[in-house]
Amino acid sequence: MHYVKITVVAKGEQKPPYFIGSQLRGALGYALKKVTCINPSYVCEGCFAASNCLYHEFYEEKNSFHKYRFDFELGKEYYDFDFYLFDSAASKLPYVISAFHMMLTQNGLGKERMTLKDFDLYINDENCFVDNKLRVPQDFVKTLQIDNICPDVTLRFATPLRIKKENRFLRNDELDLGDIINSIYQRQMKLLGREYKKFPYPIIGEITKKELQYKELTRQSNRQKTTMNMGGLMGEIVIQGLNKECYEVLKVGELIGVGKQTVFGLGKIKILNKEDFCE
Repeated sequence: MHYVKITVVAKGEQKPPYFIGSQLRGALGYALKKVTCINPSYVCEGCFAASNCLYHEFYEEKNSFHKYRFDFELGKEYYDFDFYLFDSAASKLPYVISAFHMMLTQNGLGKERMTLKDFDLYINDENCFVDNKLRVPQDFVKTLQIDNICPDVTLRFATPLRIKKENRFLRNDELDLGDIINSIYQRQMKLLGREYKKFPYPIIGEITKKELQYKELTRQSNRQKTTMNMGGLMGEIVIQGLNKECYEVLKVGELIGVGKQTVFGLGKIKILNKEDFCE
C-alpha cells in the first residue's frame, strides 16, 4: 500500500471541537477548491475540467471511494491530526499541502474562521514549512512495511467504528474478528482499484476479551441540512492466536482505517503488540 502522511499541529485561541473530522473535511474542501479550480464560473456541475479536478474527485464524485482519510484522537486541547493520501492520490500531495496551508493561514477554521499562526506542518514526519516556505521532499510516497508478526494483540478502537452487517451497524456483542478483517480487506481492495473478493485466507484468531462501548456522535451536514449520525464502537479487544495473514490485514487497517466514514476520521484503530510474542 502506497501512501503519504501530512501532519498538522496547530494551537489557536479556541479549543477545537470534541470531534474535529467534520470541521476539518469541510475546511479542507473549501481551500482545495480555491487551490485547484480553473473554471471561471466556479461551479462544479457540468464543469469542463471535472474529470481532471482533485476537488471534484475528493468531494463531488458520487458513489466513489475516496483515497484519503483524516486521523486524530477525540477531545484534544489543540489541533493535532494526520491526513493520509493513498495509492494514486498520493501524487497529489503538492495541491493538498497548499490547501492545508491556505486553510490555516487564510480561510480559517470553524464559524469564526479562526486562522492560526502558531502551527507546524509535516510530510511523513519531516517539517515541510520552514522560514514561511512550503518545501515538498522529492520522494514523498511511502510503502507500508510490516516487519514483525504478532499473534497476540490488543486492538484499540480510538474513534467510533461503524461496520454494517445485514444492513445494520454492529454493536458490542455482535462484533467478531471476521467482521474487522473483511472490512479492512474490502477497503484495501477499493483503494487499490481492484474488484472486491472475500478475504482469500483462513481467518484465524480468537477474541478473548472485549471492553467496548457504543459512542454516540453526530455532525451537522451543511450540504444536506441535517444531522448525521457518526456513532460507533470504541474501546479495546484482546485477540490471541492470529495467523500471519490476519495480522498483516490489521496492520493495513492501522493505516487506512476500518468501517464506514473513515474520511472523517472514524474507524481509527491501534494495534498494541505483546512484543515478547512477535516473530
